[in-house]
Amino acid sequence: MSDKKALIIMDFINEIVHPDGKFKGKGYADFATRHDTLAKVNRAVAAARERDIKVVYVKLGFSPDYSEQLKNSPLFGTAHKFQALKLGDWATEFHESLVIADTDQVIIKHRISPFCGTKLDLYLRNMGITGVLLCGVATDLVVQSAARDAHDHGYNVTVIADCCAAGSDDDHNYAIQDLKKIAHVTDVNDIATEHA
Repeated sequence: MSDKKALIIMDFINEIVHPDGKFKGKGYADFATRHDTLAKVNRAVAAARERDIKVVYVKLGFSPDYSEQLKNSPLFGTAHKFQALKLGDWATEFHESLVIADTDQVIIKHRISPFCGTKLDLYLRNMGITGVLLCGVATDLVVQSAARDAHDHGYNVTVIADCCAAGSDDDHNYAIQDLKKIAHVTDVNDIATEHA
């Protein structure tokens, strides 16, 4: 019996992947543009919809008072100083090029992993999901964290490598090599043509 799958798309929000986002200096928007990542994500979404695979969008963000923020985090600790990643702002809206349907599940997270402190695992189990297809930015942060957590929660994990983005090609490539230890790594062409 094959897996019932969900496609999980993580952190493609304006702050991170839009050229006007506050993280533009980190290289994520440049990487996504050079590799046409968002168009590939939309192709994966279209393939998922054709196969009745659940689509889940995950976004990182904090309340206006930053009550969920880890102030001692090297990654998130200064977000409040720069008013970055604030929920309800343009910053944490999904990039406008993404094709999001009313039936898609949206998960808000306050940590790197989409499983930490969210309803993601409960949602997947309630839907009978046994396998996850992952895409996201950054490959070396959210994608690695999600893959490890999904693996340890008992899901079969697939990473769609060309639907992920990082701050540099090196960061992306090193992360993908590590991910091969715990996940099946594929590309959007394989996803789009699987069982076609």
